Amino acid sequence: MAQLHFYVPDDVAEQIKARAQQANMPISRYVAELVKRDVGQGWPEHYFERIAGAAEEGASIRHEPSDPPEERLPLE
Repeated sequence: MAQLHFYVPDDVAEQIKARAQQANMPISRYVAELVKRDVGQGWPEHYFERIAGAAEEGASIRHEPSDPPEERLPLE
């Protein structure tokens, strides 16, 4: 099982602690359940239909030219 580390603002941390305590769970388990519920479900229902169908039929996607890439030092 992977272990992740992340930072949240202090007020968010306090809310997480309070909600974990209300749920009678350790903080790590509470946060893991939130992540599984949000990330673990795959794509939202009808996601691709909404995205693919967002453009009108026959519409083209415009691509504005971009500036040339900047020169960078090579990695050593």
